[in-house]
Amino acid sequence: MNATTSRTSSSWSARLLIGLLLLIAGAAAATWALARYESAATFLGVAEPNPPSQTPQPVMAAPPAPSQLPARAADPRISVLEARLARVENATQQAQGSVGRADALVVAFAARRAIDRGVALGYLENLLVERFGPRHQSAVGTIIAASHQPVRLNDLVAEYETLGPDLRRGGPQDSWWTNLKRELGSLIEVHRADQPSANADARYNRAMQRLAAGDVDQALAETMRLPGASRAGGWVAKARRYVAAHRALDQVESAALLGDVSAPL
Repeated sequence: MNATTSRTSSSWSARLLIGLLLLIAGAAAATWALARYESAATFLGVAEPNPPSQTPQPVMAAPPAPSQLPARAADPRISVLEARLARVENATQQAQGSVGRADALVVAFAARRAIDRGVALGYLENLLVERFGPRHQSAVGTIIAASHQPVRLNDLVAEYETLGPDLRRGGPQDSWWTNLKRELGSLIEVHRADQPSANADARYNRAMQRLAAGDVDQALAETMRLPGASRAGGWVAKARRYVAAHRALDQVESAALLGDVSAPL
């Protein structure tokens, strides 16, 4: 009895062990199959089916929200402020240009006063070079050279009065016969009423009047027609320097009025 019961228990234990091994082997086989074959897993509901492939569509950028628009378009007051700022800048530039012309005029007038008085330019030399040198180099050089060898109008008039007899009586190259005919011609002269007299005394008087009025250029032209012009070489050289200096001064003054000057450094 006991032996029969023992054999029966052993038989059932062996059966349970074999069944457990078979169950484990079946689970392992099922797991391997599901991992190896995706279609089987999908069929049994273990894995989700793959979605159908779709061609990617271009993504359109959404229009910006009103709050994201540029501040310039969102607020028209900024445009008004920019327009006002542009007008202010324009007015500032015009004011700076006017100030620059005024400074250049002051420099030019001061240089003319120094030349007329026959004194050195001093610090005005640097200002002339700075404001007018880049565009009017020749005129500036003439003015500076004239300041180093000053010629005053009063000195020209006084020297011209001293040269009067020599200018009227002819040069050393003239013969006594030429001088005699000139003297006789000055006694009686016939000329048209609308033309000035051509004798030496009349020319000298006209030159003196124009020189006293400051018209040195015309006085020089009359002097060169006088018979004794060759005796006044020193005066002629001074008069030409005076005329050149004042033409240069006229040039820089015109440049200052027109704004044709360089900006101060």
